[in-house]
Amino acid sequence: MAFSTRLASSLRPALAALHWAAPRQCRGLSIAQGSEPSLDLGGIFPPLATPFSLSQEVDYAQLEGNLRRYASIPFRGLVVLGSNGEYPYLAPRERVEVVSCVRQALPRDRLLLAGSGCESTQATIELTVSMAEAGADVALVVTPCYYRGAMTTAALVHHYTEVGDASPIPVVLYSVPANTGLDLPMEAVITLAQHPNIIGIKDSGGDITRMGLMVHKTRQEDFQVLAGSAGFLLASYAVGASGGVCALANVLGDPLCQLDHLCREGQWLEARDLQHRLIEPNTAVTRRFGIPGLKKAMEWFGYYGGPCRAPLAPLSPAQVEELRSTFSANGWL
Repeated sequence: MAFSTRLASSLRPALAALHWAAPRQCRGLSIAQGSEPSLDLGGIFPPLATPFSLSQEVDYAQLEGNLRRYASIPFRGLVVLGSNGEYPYLAPRERVEVVSCVRQALPRDRLLLAGSGCESTQATIELTVSMAEAGADVALVVTPCYYRGAMTTAALVHHYTEVGDASPIPVVLYSVPANTGLDLPMEAVITLAQHPNIIGIKDSGGDITRMGLMVHKTRQEDFQVLAGSAGFLLASYAVGASGGVCALANVLGDPLCQLDHLCREGQWLEARDLQHRLIEPNTAVTRRFGIPGLKKAMEWFGYYGGPCRAPLAPLSPAQVEELRSTFSANGWL
């Protein structure tokens, strides 16, 4: 993989020279009480958008450019091949290739979470092992959903238990009902939190009551809850979430890290004001305009967005104007 080597060698010196965020030192009021986790997930993780060329091939040169820009932002780590990475549209070979390239470019103190969830348990285990070999620190495993009617609590507990048993790296559960039509049941989360190799959940559903109950019910376990969107980040911290995996961090990484800091320091009024300004832009690049909107907004802030893979279509001119107005109205453009 010659291009992987070239990417790694060109990025590593620049990234290693930059100051990366230290591990979490101040828990504040926003973090659940208890013993220190085995692997601290506290902080902000952008779920990286996968850059494509005009011919819809993975563009590693543009990936290099985005990583250089993100290096100056105090993220806890990066998520590769989440929903915003157009994970379902990448071939298995491409998935491993992207993870390998990003890992080689990152200092070891920056965590790399890699999406490895497939529809079958066997395929998920195989891809998780491949992600570990490519350098991922943690596997992010989305709920299987094609046969969602059969995805009972028992079936999902069995699936994730098998993955957790076989995975050479820790596993984070991933519940994203907007995409899968399936909310990982609370009973399953509580049971799986007891597994020694399952260390957390990314919950993108936005139900703060549910998130607070997860924190409460798993407080005796080595288990952390991550908010799956910037729109409810402050509220998630208030009920004990550890961090956030937020699409908007691809665009407004520094403000989201500032929100994380304010919550940890207990500066709730300042955090509230900042959260308010992030709600509408976050909705615009998630529910409203999705990945095409996220990639367009990235371009306004100096990152490479580029095209999505078909069948995802670009925004219309009217949609682009509405997206720009949303960012401008909240003081970001």
